[in-house]
Amino acid sequence: MATYPEIIETPYPFQHLLGFQIVEWTPELVEIHLPLHEALGNRYGIPHGGVHATLLDTAMGFAGCFTGSQENTRQAMTLSLNVNYLSRPKGETLIATGRKIGGGNRTFFAEAEIRDETGELIATSSGTFRYRSA
Repeated sequence: MATYPEIIETPYPFQHLLGFQIVEWTPELVEIHLPLHEALGNRYGIPHGGVHATLLDTAMGFAGCFTGSQENTRQAMTLSLNVNYLSRPKGETLIATGRKIGGGNRTFFAEAEIRDETGELIATSSGTFRYRSA
C-alpha cells in the first residue's frame, strides 16, 4: 500500500495540546498515535473518555477527507459520533485507526478503533460526517 507522508498536515492547536500525531494517511485508512501522559487522565488516572472520543472522531474525519494532494484538501464536520468504551490501556501509546466505509458527495460514514501498542482493544466507534463547503 502506498503511503503519503507529504500530505500529513502540520498539527493544529488542539492536536498540539493533546499531543497526538497522524503517522499514516492513505486512501484506505488513517493512523494516529497518542503517547499517554498524566494530563490526559481522569480522576482515576486512566485516559479520559473525551480523549478516546477525540482520537476516534479525528481518525474518522481524516479517513473520509483523503485526497492525496496538499493543494486539493477536504474538510468535514461530525454529524454523529458513537463510541464504545471496551477496555483500559495496558501500554503507553493509544493508536487510533479510522476507515471510511461509505457515503456520497455530501456525507460519509466511517468507523474507527483504538488499540494500544500491546494490541489491547480500547474503544470502537462509528460516525456520520458532512463535507464542508469550500
